Amino acid sequence: MAIELHSGVKYGSFLSLAVVLVAYWFRSPGSSVLEDRLDAVLSSLLRAERKRKVGMNSVYRPRVAIGFGGCVDIIVDGVTLLNKMGLKPTDQPLHHDYIENAEQLAQSFAYFFSPGAASERFVMNDTLFSDLVEASRELPGNRWSIGGNAPVMASRMALEGCDVLLGGSFSTDFTDILSQRITVAGNTVDEPDIHLILEYPTGATWGPYTSRRANRYIVHSDDHNPYLDSMEQFQEKLNSFKPDLLVVGGLQMMDSFPFKQGEREALLGKLAKMLSSASPQTAVHFEMASFVDESLMSDLLEFVLPHSDSLGMNEQELPNLLSIFRGSNLTVLSDPNPRVATVLDQMRELYRLVNQRHREAGTGRPLTRLHVHTLAFQAIIVKRGSKWKNTMSATAKASLTANRHVCGSPDIDLSKARLIMDESFSISRQEGSQRIPLQESRPVSCWDEDGYEVCVAPVLVCTEVYQTAGGGDNISAAGLVLQI
Repeated sequence: MAIELHSGVKYGSFLSLAVVLVAYWFRSPGSSVLEDRLDAVLSSLLRAERKRKVGMNSVYRPRVAIGFGGCVDIIVDGVTLLNKMGLKPTDQPLHHDYIENAEQLAQSFAYFFSPGAASERFVMNDTLFSDLVEASRELPGNRWSIGGNAPVMASRMALEGCDVLLGGSFSTDFTDILSQRITVAGNTVDEPDIHLILEYPTGATWGPYTSRRANRYIVHSDDHNPYLDSMEQFQEKLNSFKPDLLVVGGLQMMDSFPFKQGEREALLGKLAKMLSSASPQTAVHFEMASFVDESLMSDLLEFVLPHSDSLGMNEQELPNLLSIFRGSNLTVLSDPNPRVATVLDQMRELYRLVNQRHREAGTGRPLTRLHVHTLAFQAIIVKRGSKWKNTMSATAKASLTANRHVCGSPDIDLSKARLIMDESFSISRQEGSQRIPLQESRPVSCWDEDGYEVCVAPVLVCTEVYQTAGGGDNISAAGLVLQI
């Protein structure tokens, strides 16, 4: 018996070895080249991430103040939730500024689902939202996490070694799970607001619709965060905290919210006063989001952008903001996979228009940094000679953070990654523009233009998505950490 077992083990080992050898022998040369290329890009991005002139050390930790608000996210599969709610795929995808009934929810979800564009909408109907929450609680595989721009960015920056002051009103359960490096300024609430994150992977189907890329559709019925109710406590602690960086996010909670006449403008006026009183040594960053209310966007141009040194946004939010500057209607839905040249041209135009507006006003701060994150690549513009450091390293870190967050792991698994950025890219759509090849050994491309530096890095796109929600916040925060 012992001899037979030993022979079986030997035979099994031999068979396993033979299978491995055959698999290696017949492995596609193309797949081997692709794996080697991905490995080279990853190694180079990791080196670039570490190659910074001034960065984290044990002597000094950057101090970052971040507002406003926060919530608890319930993350579910979007198609599964709609099916559980009995919502049939609509034959009429439509954009709605806010959601009043189930039919509008189905139309709005379908509108953004096919192109795979991120979106966030306020639900006016309390009964509908409660039903969605209850259905989400019952779905197998649902997950709960800290949500909201400010807490997500605060958590990332604390993880990266910063001391953080967070402005928001949270429950004690919420604050208990925050990093010890985060100090909360705001009221304590009994129950936090809930946001529903309807995630979906690339190729997901809902009736006749198929998603072109993984993304999420967010719905909420938030009645705390639109009022920025932590602003007073946050401002009281700002002076003594003395931040190197002040970040403003979460203002999309005001979008389509039923404020009383003049209420929103008054809140933004107080915010503008707080931002204008920030020390010149404190950099100010505004994190954009999905806005559909044109009057709110106009208010942001008046109250927030003039006091911001830096802006962060995705490929949908960039043309949306540009459309307001051009005096045209909001661009609710843009190309979810734009070319590098297209994004760079839009960034140049936005950078120019914001600074032109600053010069004409004669007050506030000039824009010195602009970061746009897309599925395929990261792009950062920084004014030469400004306070922002390590642009190349920051672009690399933003790229790596995109994979780490979406895949849900600090370690990048190349079997779950792919490059979708072109083999080379033009730096502009203008005829005769320079074309830059993607070099595996130096994947972050940086060059100087009219008074500023531009850096572009490819993203190792995660192919097994754990979570897209919060991606932009994590990416922006990680990039900022290396630049302050």
